Order: sequence, then structure tokens, then C-alpha cells
Amino acid sequence: MVDILVNDIIPILIIMILGYICGKLTFFDDDQRQGMNKLVLNIALPAALFVSIVKASRAMFAKDIRLTLVSVVGVTGLFLLSYVLDKVMFHRSTQEAAVCALIAGSPTIGFLGFAVLDPIYGNNVTTNLVIGIVSIVVNAVTIPIGLSLINKGQANDRKKVATTNGGQQVTVKLPQKGTNKTPETKMVTVADGVPVTDAEAKALREKGVDREIDLVRAEVDYHNQQEKQSNSTWSAVLNAVKQPVAAAPLLAIILVLIGIKVPTSWDPTFDLIAKANSGVAVLAAGLALSTVKFSISKESLWNTFFRLFLTPAIIVLVSYLIGMGSDPTKISMLCLATGLPPAFSGIIISSRYNIYVKEGASSVAISTIGFAVSCLFWIWLLPIIAKMF
Repeated sequence: MVDILVNDIIPILIIMILGYICGKLTFFDDDQRQGMNKLVLNIALPAALFVSIVKASRAMFAKDIRLTLVSVVGVTGLFLLSYVLDKVMFHRSTQEAAVCALIAGSPTIGFLGFAVLDPIYGNNVTTNLVIGIVSIVVNAVTIPIGLSLINKGQANDRKKVATTNGGQQVTVKLPQKGTNKTPETKMVTVADGVPVTDAEAKALREKGVDREIDLVRAEVDYHNQQEKQSNSTWSAVLNAVKQPVAAAPLLAIILVLIGIKVPTSWDPTFDLIAKANSGVAVLAAGLALSTVKFSISKESLWNTFFRLFLTPAIIVLVSYLIGMGSDPTKISMLCLATGLPPAFSGIIISSRYNIYVKEGASSVAISTIGFAVSCLFWIWLLPIIAKMF
């Protein structure tokens, strides 16, 4: 326990604190912070996931089918549970609960997965397979679901406000694919107090009315989204899968399943950039924390408990119930992977859309600090649980 604390946990905290100090001293500007995040999520992490997973075999995947099922169903199910509980317990709107789920219901596997699991369990195929599967679920399943719920919640609020105060009718041009197509037009009721899309803002300016543009609805047009809800949701999933952090492990899994072996001579090429992942990721996590203001509240404490204790507890329980008890190390890996602090993508979405910002920032900050305690707690408890089965 002492060795893990000194050799694994303290170095992570020190580097994260260094990142926090660098952020507070504005050692890195916003563009540089974003560049560091892109380095981790789009280059270093995908390379690390790819080179580790392609070393697996079809027999290993077949043997680890329960691991995959627990990861996919568990992470997705707990994400939805966080969403429902936030609406019920704290009476949050659909979009607020969706952002809460992106934070409290999703682990920051991309930033801290390798940094936490590799020093404790070693850099092996099983460890990296756990990180890869959870990464795919978080990036290709929960984020698209969260964005879809945000869009749905804002659409409902828009309708409600428009019905209440009547609003103002404007004619907007809907975007069309292709350069030779004539833009379609549509009459839209724009309500006071509800942000508008780019097209609606332009139409209002022609009438001499200046209105705030909503970033969410500027990216996903409300009217097209309402008419083609299933297509938009499917597009969000496809877009998530195209991101390197999801595409790289998926490609590696496909190559393993069809029996294509990647030459080992390629390993140094991937390893060179992959080795930058853990250190840069932890530093970037500290930088991200330096940009948010937080305070302690009942909701942020609940989100911290849900993320660090309740989520891994349910994952461990389910793992033993479905017969994974013969490999307690694998359960331990899955426990820590799903019990990491909140995904930083959640707070980025919260800030970008101006939804659940204070509560989200507080939850991320408290959970990240509290992880030093929860990590040691699970490392102490899991061997005791393993002896009981």
C-alpha cells in the first residue's frame, strides 16, 4: 500500500499540482492548453491504445467477453443512472442532468487511464484492453447520448417559452448539402429569452433585433434535428467513432478479430509518441482544473460519491455476480478504470454550452482531489473482497 502511494499516486498528484500552478500563473495560454489536450486525445492516447490492443489475440477477446459486457453495459447504464438520479434528486432540467451524467457518469479514462493503471498493474495487454474498451464506450456511446439529451432538453425549453410568450416569427434559410442547391426557407417562432441559431440570428438582425447565439444550436441546427432526430443521433455516434481516441482502439480490435498481425517492428514508432501520453495527460488535467472555480455543495459531493465510490462498487459487484471472480486482478483494473475522476470532456461541454457550469466544475475539482483517497481505498478493499469469493 505504501509503495503504491509513494510510487504511483503521489507522482500523479505532484504533476497535476504542477499543471494547476502553471495554469494559475498563465504559463500556458488557452491555445496551448487546447493543443496539449489535442496531443493527448488525438495522438498520444490513440497511439498507446492501438499498439497495446493489437498485441492481443482472438482467444483473449473470447476469454474476456464478460469484461467487455461489464464495461459496455456498466459504463452506459451508470451514465444513464446518473442522469435519472440528478433529475429526481436535484430536480434538474433534461440538459442539466445530461451534463451532470457526462461528468458524474463518465470516467476521465483518456487523461488518467494509463497514468493510473500502468504503474499499478504493469503495461500489459489486459490493462490496455480495459482502458481501450472503456475509452470506446465513453467517447463513442455516452458523449453522443449526452449531446442528444442536451439538444432534446433545449428543444423542449424553446417550445415551452415560445408557447408562453408568443415570440417573433422570422424566415430562416436551412443549410443544404451541395453548392448548386437552392437553400430552403422556413418560418420559425423565436421566443424571447431563448438563444438562437446562426441562421435565426441573421434573420433577426435583418429586422433590427440583436440576439445571443446559442453554441449548441449553432452546431446542431434545431429544426433539422427535430425533423431528423434519429439521423442526427446516428450522426453524433458516427462522428464520435471517427475521433482518433475511439477509432484507434476500434481499428485495433477489428484487426485482431480478423487475424491480421501488425509487425512488431512497428512498435517503436507507436511507443515513442505513446510514452508521452501519461505525463502530458496528467499535466493537462492540472491545467484544466486551474481554469474552473468551484465550491462545495450537496450536489457536488453526491456527484463525487457517485463517480469515485458508487460506480466502481456496482461494477465490482456485477463482475463477481457474472463469474469474473477467478481473475480478481482484472476486476481490480476495471474498478479503477471506471472509478477515475470525471471525464474532462464533460466540463468542456458544460463550459461551452453554459449549462451546469458551477456544479460541474465543483464536481470535477472535488472528485479529482478525492481520487487520491478513493484509489487507495479500492486498492486496500479489493484484495479483501477477493478472499471472500
